Amino acid sequence: MIAFIFNSLVLSGSLAVVAAHAGHDHLHHSNDAIGQIPLSGPNEMPVIFNRPILEKDGYIPSFAGISTFAHLPYLQCWEEDANEDYDIAVIGAPYDIGVTFRTGARFGPSGIREGSKRIKGYNNELHVNPFKSWAKAVDCGDIPFEPFDSEQAMAQIESHAKYILSRPARPTHSKLNNGIPRLITLGGDHTILLPVLRAMREAHGRPISVIHFDSHLDTWAPEIYNVKAKGSKYNHGNPLYHASKEGLTTNGTSLHVGIRSSLYDKDDIARDEALGYRMIKANDIFTLGVDGISERIKEILGSPDDALVYLSIDIDVIDPSMAPATGTPETGGFLTREMRYILRSLYGYNIVGMDVVEVAPAYDTQAQLTTFLAADLIYETMSMMVKYGEQKH
Repeated sequence: MIAFIFNSLVLSGSLAVVAAHAGHDHLHHSNDAIGQIPLSGPNEMPVIFNRPILEKDGYIPSFAGISTFAHLPYLQCWEEDANEDYDIAVIGAPYDIGVTFRTGARFGPSGIREGSKRIKGYNNELHVNPFKSWAKAVDCGDIPFEPFDSEQAMAQIESHAKYILSRPARPTHSKLNNGIPRLITLGGDHTILLPVLRAMREAHGRPISVIHFDSHLDTWAPEIYNVKAKGSKYNHGNPLYHASKEGLTTNGTSLHVGIRSSLYDKDDIARDEALGYRMIKANDIFTLGVDGISERIKEILGSPDDALVYLSIDIDVIDPSMAPATGTPETGGFLTREMRYILRSLYGYNIVGMDVVEVAPAYDTQAQLTTFLAADLIYETMSMMVKYGEQKH
């Protein structure tokens, strides 16, 4: 019985070898393919594998592909030999060392990119397709930084942002902002605003008017947290305190929009005004309406002729019923359509940079409500950036 089984296995193996050689021979003589690739071992005669013709479809579904923001081309912007130019650069800053409540914003950049997959076309409200225009937009990936030391990490975020903004101008667009690219940053917690504004101030050579969409002031003095702790100096509750002290923001034409949180102290508002900021509260929507809020923002900004505007959007400016995935949620915020309407009303201003911060995907619903919204707000702003450039050419 054993001998019978052995002989059967030997016979089967022999037949398999014969079949394999027959198959190889058939492939060798086939004329149905365009490429022939030799496959052989070290002491074997080469066997020719005929590669079939691949029919390619020009349409790629939105849900497919590696996640860059809105399917933008990926460019290794920090490589010394990456000499490509661009007009709009998207970068990720997955930093959340400065969080005071719920952590997780370090996963914001990847979440926002995932939420942007369906975005690729025409903005029907602003009448522009930001992906088919004069502007070359790229996704530079995430800034590499030290995740254990906040000051070292902030220095790295600042230096990488400066490097992005110092790219040579594209020959046909060198007169727009002196050829300085527009910067879109995916946060991270709100601490990242400070190093980015430092880079913006140096690149443009003057303070920037900041429109700060948030439920919190983010101008709290460092001593509110712990004056003895060196690490408390910089956190997501005080980037605009430092920005004002360092002369990064314009005095009187920078503002907060959507404020509604409780304050640490009754003097917080007085300190905020002394730092040069103006305030529009979330509840002002009941008296002013969305158009009134839009007009109030433009009144504070002043004429768009010479203004350089930076938008910093903390996702918690939106009510947590529509954007739950954030570290410090506050009830009573704007609705998503209100926020997008207010953003679009800023069309005509020279928006030189923007960020969306405090997106913590771990707290989102399975429907990805918050990351979709964050991506949409960036899309609206990118559309305005491109539309502004169209007018200037």
